[in-house]
Amino acid sequence: MIQIEKDTIKVRKGEELNNAALEQFLHKELVEVPNGNLEIEQFGAGHSNLTYLLRIGEWEAVLRRPPLGPVAPKAHDMQREYEILSSLHPVFPAAPKPYVFSSDESIVGSPFFLMERKKGIVVDDAFPKSVTYTSELGRHLSELMVDTLAALHDIHYKETRLTKLSKPDGFLERQVSGWIGRYERAKTDEVKEVGELTKWLERHLPQSPEPTIIHYDYKLNNMMFSKDFSKVTGLFDWEMTTVGDPLADLGAAMSYWIEADDPELLKNGLGKPPVTILDGFFTREAFIERYAKKSGRDVSNIHFYLTFAYFKLAVICQQIYYRYQKGQTRDPRFAHFNQFVKTLIQYALLTANKR
Repeated sequence: MIQIEKDTIKVRKGEELNNAALEQFLHKELVEVPNGNLEIEQFGAGHSNLTYLLRIGEWEAVLRRPPLGPVAPKAHDMQREYEILSSLHPVFPAAPKPYVFSSDESIVGSPFFLMERKKGIVVDDAFPKSVTYTSELGRHLSELMVDTLAALHDIHYKETRLTKLSKPDGFLERQVSGWIGRYERAKTDEVKEVGELTKWLERHLPQSPEPTIIHYDYKLNNMMFSKDFSKVTGLFDWEMTTVGDPLADLGAAMSYWIEADDPELLKNGLGKPPVTILDGFFTREAFIERYAKKSGRDVSNIHFYLTFAYFKLAVICQQIYYRYQKGQTRDPRFAHFNQFVKTLIQYALLTANKR
């Protein structure tokens, strides 16, 4: 029998929550919460929002709040993520069921929301010790990743409340200009290639296909699988979800999908490389090819979307490094993110120039 390994850590110093205030809130807002001592642990993965496991007896829930310190305008919007989950969970059960949102900053120091605790296995840079890896398992998980993304893109978004939370018209143009602006606002080091890259992106905007719901942070360690890996039981981190170009979602997914022969800093920039480098997992090309077959979408312009995805990931890392440099986070994982940002920008430009 596969034992699910512990996926939480002791709460990091400086990121503690007010147990008493939170416990009082829980009993006021959620009738199913039992009496008892509130235990809080932290999910150690992730580089942005802070996520905690709350437990009283057998009852469990997950709390999401923004990172510490000032955050970019419209970023880390907890109410928006709560509303996204409220709309998606009934039609896409892998999205966790949300419980309650609170804008009262006196409880945990920021707006936050609570959602259900999903159970299963999350795979990142290694499999649980109890799992015997085979190339067949890698291929199976690759297929699940592709098929789940295609299924998300197949949801009729006009039948959900996401129509009120998004503006699909002009999505890609706004994305390119918006992420260029975010980079400029978070800029620290000079990266000489960035000017050429941003000009290329502005000049090569493709015609988008019909808009769909997009996750926009779709990667292996945001997925949860059943204990036997037969199905997906959870998909997390919905803060960037909107209605837009599905190929932008595919491109973003591929920027996290590392291959064994990728440059070393690309493989190791976010820590240890993900298990997608193991024999059996799809290449990016195979992932894109299966997506095209499952979705019926034309992927002939995927070259642009991959280039933009690497730039977008560079900007996200630059924003994190900016917060680290300003002392707004002390997480040592971020100390060398400026080097990874430079590598991503150079790799994006290299991707752009392959044609």
